[in-house]
Amino acid sequence: MGNRGMEDLIPLVNRLQDAFSSIGQSCNLDLPQIAVVGGQSAGKSSVLENFVGKDFLPRGSGIVTRRPLVLQLITANTEWAEFLHCKGKKFTDFDEVRQEIEAETDRVTGANKGISPIPINLRVYSPHVLNLTLIDLPGITKVPVGDQPVDIEQQIRDMIMQFISRESCLILAVTPANTDLANSDALKLAKDVDPQGLRTIGVITKLDLMDEGTDARDVLENKLLPLRRGYIGVVNRSQKDIEGRKDIKAALAAERKFFLSHPSYRHLADSMGTPHLQKALNQQLTNHIRDTLPAFRSKLQSQLLALDKEAEEYRHFRPDDPSRKTKALLQMVQQFSVDFEKRIEGSGDQVDTVELSGGAKINRIFHERFPFELVKMECDDKEMRREISYAIKNIHGIRTGLFTPDMAFEAIVKKQVVKLKEPCIKCIDLVIQELINTVQQCANKVQSSLPLLLEETERIVTTHIRERESRAKDQILLLIDIQLAYINTNHEDFIGLRLGWLTINNISIMKGGAKEYWFVLTAESLSWFKDDEEKEKKYMLPLDNLKVRDVEKSFMSSKHMFAIFNTEQRNVFKDNRFLELACNTQEEVDSWRASLLRAGVYPEKSSNFSMDPQLERKVETIRNLVDSYMAIVSKCIRDLMPKTIMHLMINNVKEFINAELLAQLYSAGDQNALMDESQEQVQRRDEVLRTHHSLKEALAIIGDISTTTVSTPLPPPVDSSWLQAGPGGSRSFSLLLCRSPPPSPTAPRRMSAGQRPAGRGAPPPPSRPGPLGPFNNSGDSPQVPNRPNRAPPSIPR
Repeated sequence: MGNRGMEDLIPLVNRLQDAFSSIGQSCNLDLPQIAVVGGQSAGKSSVLENFVGKDFLPRGSGIVTRRPLVLQLITANTEWAEFLHCKGKKFTDFDEVRQEIEAETDRVTGANKGISPIPINLRVYSPHVLNLTLIDLPGITKVPVGDQPVDIEQQIRDMIMQFISRESCLILAVTPANTDLANSDALKLAKDVDPQGLRTIGVITKLDLMDEGTDARDVLENKLLPLRRGYIGVVNRSQKDIEGRKDIKAALAAERKFFLSHPSYRHLADSMGTPHLQKALNQQLTNHIRDTLPAFRSKLQSQLLALDKEAEEYRHFRPDDPSRKTKALLQMVQQFSVDFEKRIEGSGDQVDTVELSGGAKINRIFHERFPFELVKMECDDKEMRREISYAIKNIHGIRTGLFTPDMAFEAIVKKQVVKLKEPCIKCIDLVIQELINTVQQCANKVQSSLPLLLEETERIVTTHIRERESRAKDQILLLIDIQLAYINTNHEDFIGLRLGWLTINNISIMKGGAKEYWFVLTAESLSWFKDDEEKEKKYMLPLDNLKVRDVEKSFMSSKHMFAIFNTEQRNVFKDNRFLELACNTQEEVDSWRASLLRAGVYPEKSSNFSMDPQLERKVETIRNLVDSYMAIVSKCIRDLMPKTIMHLMINNVKEFINAELLAQLYSAGDQNALMDESQEQVQRRDEVLRTHHSLKEALAIIGDISTTTVSTPLPPPVDSSWLQAGPGGSRSFSLLLCRSPPPSPTAPRRMSAGQRPAGRGAPPPPSRPGPLGPFNNSGDSPQVPNRPNRAPPSIPR
C-alpha cells in the first residue's frame, strides 16, 4: 500500500483486541473491526476460508457458527494459527484448528446447538493473507432446531446487533445470488443500525449457482439496490468440491476463470473475486481505523489517565516486603475508621443522592419510623373502653362502686406500657441492620491489596455490633420495666390534676358578690380554696351527673364565662342550680372545658349517653387519664431511645473501631495468611500493568500515524430508499427492482437482475470501473462510482 504507518494499524488493533479480551472490562473500547453477517448457508465460512486458503471452519447443517469467531489475519513468512484461550500453542494442521473451534464452542454452549456471545479469538499467520480482522457471527435463522430455545432467532439477532450497532464496526453483508436480494436479512439488519450506509459492504456469493438465463450484473454494478460502498461478487467452492477436498488455490483459480469468461461479468473481473475482496476489506478497514483515530485516541487517553496512578503504584510494588503489609494494614484500618465516621456523622464528600444511608437513615428511624411504630401500637378506642369497663366491674366485684377505682387506671396503663416493648425492640433491630450495612459499604469502598484482612475486619466489627445489640435491648427493656414499676400521677403533664384561678359569678351581692377562688380539678371532684396554698377548702363538688353549658358574655364584664349544672335538677352549690365560672381569656375557658371533658363532664348538648351514665363517666374518665399518662410515657421513651442507642451502640462501635480494631486484627488467626494477596489482586496488578503498557504503545503508534498518512475519502451517497421498505416480502420491492433507467428507443431493453436472459455477447464495457475497484496505480484505494443509477454508455443522454 506504500504506507508503512497505515500497515501497522491493523496489527495494532489486533494486539489491543487480544489485550482487552483478556482483561475484560478494564478497557471498555470499541475497536474498529469487520463483522460478517448473513443467513445460514449464505457462504460466510467459505469466504473466510478462501481468505486463509485453508479448510479450518466447522461445517454441517443448521447453526454451525454458535459463538462469534474473531479472526485475525496477519501477514507472515510461515503459515500457522494460534488461539487466545490456549496462547503459546501453535497449530500448523488446520484440521486441528477446526476441532479446537468445535471443542471450545461445545465447552461454553454445550452440544445442543445453543449459542453464546462469548467470542473465540483465532489468529492466523500466513504469507497468503493481508492484515485483516473479521468477526464471523452466527447465521440468521428462523426456526429452532433440536434443543434450541424457541427464541433462537431473537437471540441471534441480539448477538449480531451487539457487534454491528457499534459505530466502529464495518458490516460485511453476505447474500447468496440465488435468492431474492430484496429480502436479504443481512442487508435489513445493516440498514437498521447504519441507515446512511456509511459502514455497509455488500458481498454476493454463489454467482455460479444462479438459474440459467439470469445474472446479477445490475447488482454488482451497484445500479439495482445500491450501497454506498457497493458490492463485490465471489464464487465459493461447491459442497461437492468441499467434500472432495478441492484445493482452495485451485478454487480461486476457477473463480478467476469464471469472472473472466462469463459474458456478464468479464468487464468487472478485476473488481470481483476473493483476492480483490480481501484487498478491498484490508484497505477499507485500514481507512476506517484511520477515520476513527481521533475518537479512538481520546478513549485511549482517558483510559490511560484512569490507570496512571494505579500503574505507578504497582510498578514499584514488592509483594514480600513486610513494611508494605504493615503499612497496608494501618492504612486500611484508618480509611475504614474515617469512612465509618463520615457515614454516621455525615459528610459533604461523595453524597448519595439516590437513597438515605448511614447516619441519615438512623436519624429517620429515630424520629420518623419509631414514632410511627408507637402510634401503630395504640389500642382501638372501642376496644379500650370495653377493657376499662370490664376492669372497673371486676375491681368492684359484687358491690356497686361509688367512685372511679385507681386500680382500673393502673391495670390499663401497665397493659399499654408493656405494648411499647415491641416497637422499641424493632427500632434497635433497624438500627443494627443499618450499622451492619454501613460496615459493609465501608469495607467495599476501602481499596486494599489484602482482601482477607478486609474480610476479617468486617467480621470483627459486625460481631462487636451484635454483642452490643443484646446490651442495648436489655437496657431498653429495663427502661420499660422502670415505667411499669411506678405510675406517677403527680406528673406535671398529667391531666388528673388541674389547678388554676376561677371567678364564681353567681354569688349574690349580699354574700359578697363575684369572687375569685383557687380551683382544683381531679378525676372525682372539683374543689375550690381561698388561695393557692389550699389550706382552707371552701367546697368540694362531686363530678357525678354534672355537665357544662355556655354562658354569654355580659356587656358589663370583660371576663369570659361558662357554667356547670346538675342533669338531675339538683342544686350544684348551696341554693344555686348552676355554678357560673369566669376566666380572663377565652383560651382559659377552652382549656378548663377540655379538662372537664377529659374528667367526664360533657357539654350540655353532648349525645354521649349510655344505659349506665355513672359507668360511662367512669370509663370516660379513665380513658382520658390513660391517654394523658401514655402520652407522658411515650414522650419519655421517644426521648430516651435515641440517647440509649447512641450511647450503647453507635458511639461504642466508633470507639471500638478507633481504639480496639487494630489490636483485634493482630490477635486474630494467622497473620501471614491474612496479609497474603489474593490471586485476583495479583491478576489485577498484572492486567493493569499490561493494559497501561498497551495503551501507551497504542498512543505512540497512533501519534505517528495520524501526522503522516492520508486516508481515501468515503464513496459518495447513493439512493438507499429501497432498504426502507416494509417487511412485505419481495412484493414490496417489485417496483424498486424496476428502477433502472429507461432504455433507448433503439437499444434492446435489458431486464432486471435475476431475469436477464443470457446468450448475448457481452455489452461494451462501461466508461468507468465497477464499485470498489479496481485499485489505481498506487494501489491505495478502489475507485468508486461518482453516482449510483447510471445508464449504459450506449444509451444517449
